[in-house]
Amino acid sequence: MIEIIPAIDIISGKCVRLSKGDYEQQTVYSESPVEVAKAFEGAGCKRLHLVDLDGAKSNHIVNYKVLEDIASSTNLVIDFGGGIKSDEDVHIAFESGAAMITGGSIAVKSPALFESWISKFGPNKIILGADAKDKKIATNGWMDNSEHSIVPFINSYLEKGISKVISTDISKDGMLQGTSIELYTELLDQCPGIYLIASGGVASLDDLRQLEEINVPAVIAGKALYEGRITLKDLENENIRTHSC
Repeated sequence: MIEIIPAIDIISGKCVRLSKGDYEQQTVYSESPVEVAKAFEGAGCKRLHLVDLDGAKSNHIVNYKVLEDIASSTNLVIDFGGGIKSDEDVHIAFESGAAMITGGSIAVKSPALFESWISKFGPNKIILGADAKDKKIATNGWMDNSEHSIVPFINSYLEKGISKVISTDISKDGMLQGTSIELYTELLDQCPGIYLIASGGVASLDDLRQLEEINVPAVIAGKALYEGRITLKDLENENIRTHSC
């Protein structure tokens, strides 16, 4: 059964969603990320994907207080990303309550530093962010494109012990038009040992079923939850179904 991981993206301490990663296309859904997190926990969620969009843009953690507040107010297992570029950022994230951190841009631009975190904290606490447009890895809050093709990029880190990989097709993110089944099928086929966490484009329970059919183990859902395409009751029913299997 596929695990649904709700997402909370933060700008200026508020819960927002972007469209295609465009900071100019943002919608504020709540002034209180903590209350949103509590609602997800109340619907049976065990995990939370928390992204510091200010941090991603600024190249250092900004909204660590939101992480701290959610971690102290819930029992959610939080993976935190956005702006983690230094040992100090990693320290702040874990001290503020993150169970795991997600590194994307840093894995492209400073691989030796990212690998040192894998060695120091263990691969179970480090998630590789492999967000792509046209199968090329994007960095810096998706504002920049790299020349790294997604499959060899992921495989280079699987060889170094990473297993959990969050992959977002940027063209799908926030558009509520379905997920990148073709991309995820390719990753599952060509990246042996990957624990793939799909992200971007989830618009309905049918999208979850399609991901489940190709054996994607986990999926991040954001805008579909905030727009009511997948309700908290739906989420509760899916979590009952998942955790009872």
